[in-house]
Amino acid sequence: MTLEGLIIVLIIGALAGWLAGLVMKGRGFGLLGDIVVGIVGAFLGSFLLAVFGIAFYGLLGTLLTAFLGAVVLLFIVRMLKKA
Repeated sequence: MTLEGLIIVLIIGALAGWLAGLVMKGRGFGLLGDIVVGIVGAFLGSFLLAVFGIAFYGLLGTLLTAFLGAVVLLFIVRMLKKA
């Protein structure tokens, strides 16, 4: 992965994590935490969408996939915190 690719992944991860935190009405995890949530969410979103046979393409598609995965991830984390 090039430096440019890494920077894009970090930016998309941060945006996806931040947006998911807003949607899930949380306090967020700070910039680094939001990046981690977004990146892990991107993997989770890619897996879940592949299971359902859905694919998004391009930069906005990548952001949408990461966002959806981050929302699911935050939902799971909050459910585990309550238990």
